[in-house]
Amino acid sequence: MRLAIIVHGGAWAIPDDLVEPHRRGVERAALEGWKILNNGGSALDAVEAAVRLMEDDPTFDAGVGSFLNEEGTVELDASIMDGTTLSAGAVASVNRVRHPITLARLVMQETEHVLLVGEGAHRFAERVGAEMCDPSEFVTEREYERWRKMKEEGFSPRQAFERDSTVGALALDSKGRFAAALSTGGTPNKMLGRVGDVPLIGCGLYADDLRGAAASTGLGEAIIRVVLAKSTVDLLGCGLSAQAAAEAAVDLLRRVDGHGGVIVIDKRGRVGYAYNTPRMAVAYVLDGEVHVSV
Repeated sequence: MRLAIIVHGGAWAIPDDLVEPHRRGVERAALEGWKILNNGGSALDAVEAAVRLMEDDPTFDAGVGSFLNEEGTVELDASIMDGTTLSAGAVASVNRVRHPITLARLVMQETEHVLLVGEGAHRFAERVGAEMCDPSEFVTEREYERWRKMKEEGFSPRQAFERDSTVGALALDSKGRFAAALSTGGTPNKMLGRVGDVPLIGCGLYADDLRGAAASTGLGEAIIRVVLAKSTVDLLGCGLSAQAAAEAAVDLLRRVDGHGGVIVIDKRGRVGYAYNTPRMAVAYVLDGEVHVSV
């Protein structure tokens, strides 16, 4: 079985001065996941590790460095899916959990539910011993200044495709198992309580050992309306390659005037990605060789 991992650091108008941090960030994440796969580890472990690393990297809109909502606070969403059992876990609107992706996996493995939100998610995190933190630890000076400027000049979340560094990872392990993971701080200056595509299974991500896996990034409201990740995996089921499915899926966003991108792995271990934004940060490892594109 061919091992594969692909990660993304968001599809948006990444400015020139942030290209290199994005390049380094996605490369490190892909190699972190690859190390696990190459040592016989599971796809689930690989995608969780890759996303955890990006949650700690202030370059991205996930964990530390996330965008602030309209009230100047952070609300984080994350999800994970096991392609073997179709089990999934997700959290939304959390701000006291160091690694939302790990909490999403705990929801999948330790509860009968798929999605926990807000205070309920926090209480569950405390009960199972997840690492907690103060919400202020997620706020960076860069994002505070961005938020302050937006409040002064006015900003619509519809402009989010210009500023969206949601992170995601897909993996295929030595036993033919697929997994997918996503984490995000959402759109800049979003309404309090707004939830996008990331924690919605089938919209932000989908994994199925019988067909493959996909993970989305971009304007969540558009991604939700075309159920982008599940639509992409369905295209794999119709016989399209990873790259062809990615391109066809992104084309679906035209129907809702959406902006974003998608990463894909098919059953043969081929990877693909496509986007309709100015740039997308992507890294993947195949046969031990890392490839990076921003």
